[in-house]
Amino acid sequence: MSELDVFTVEQSLPGQRLDRFLHSRYETSSRAEIQRLLSQGCVRVNGRPPKPAQAPRAGDLVEIRWPDVTAAEVAPQEIPLDVLFEDSDLLVLNKQPDLVVHPAAGHEDGTLVNALLHHCRGQLSGIGGVARPGIVHRLDRDTSGCLVVAKNDLSHRALQEAFATRRVEKVYQCLVCGDLQPTSGEIRARIARHPVQRKKMAVTTGDGRDARTTYRVLEQLAGAAFVEAQIHTGRTHQVRVHFLHLGFPLVGDVVYGARANARLTQETGWRAPRQMLHARRLAFRHPHSGRWCEFNAPLPSDFKEALSVFRGAEAVPAN
Repeated sequence: MSELDVFTVEQSLPGQRLDRFLHSRYETSSRAEIQRLLSQGCVRVNGRPPKPAQAPRAGDLVEIRWPDVTAAEVAPQEIPLDVLFEDSDLLVLNKQPDLVVHPAAGHEDGTLVNALLHHCRGQLSGIGGVARPGIVHRLDRDTSGCLVVAKNDLSHRALQEAFATRRVEKVYQCLVCGDLQPTSGEIRARIARHPVQRKKMAVTTGDGRDARTTYRVLEQLAGAAFVEAQIHTGRTHQVRVHFLHLGFPLVGDVVYGARANARLTQETGWRAPRQMLHARRLAFRHPHSGRWCEFNAPLPSDFKEALSVFRGAEAVPAN
């Protein structure tokens, strides 16, 4: 049976399209999927089919009838998983680096989804469709750390809503190039698709999406800083783009910080195997019990090695 979501728009958003607004609320659904729902008449605003380009207004009653889900059909594969927690509703993993979350062009198998299908043996939410069963949120291929997976549709919807309404605590640890100053602060900078390189994101003063990151330096190292960052929004590449905006790209991030990393390699004689970004902590209310849950993922070996390299010179704890 199809599922109905109903909510009221809290504030008017002039200049923002309805399809983009819905995509920001349901980030695990692609914009193309949202547009498909609109074109198929699955969305109503104040009881009427809306236009994708209309702007949401305060008080609008939005109804979304999600079509029946399909069973996951991607092939199960026996890939080792580091499970931090598991019950009948969800699974929390410490995702290893160099693991793509779901199948896509160029990565048809060997993904986290393939591993989950083997591990869960049919107990995964089908809301994400055949390619993304159970997937509530994503981490980049080369980002390690905490990731939650839904094992049934009710948990999937509840977790998806928690992410959309910013009731999930997401804390990362990373290494950035240089002596990060100030040693703590807040970054508020809108993020949008890069105007030329469409696979990249960029800070913009124009039509971007609000993004907020708070951070503190845990340790100033020789040529790099060990930083803890909490993201209060969930934009694509948010940590990477925000620290680039400050002028301190992530160690190992050749997409956003190729020049800075080339200099760092010359100075240290060491090259990072990936961007040094780790989802350290994830906290949220359990979708079934309502209990507040907090999960911590230990740093992987390559991140520890990077810390050792930069601690080769005298490290300075942050004040």
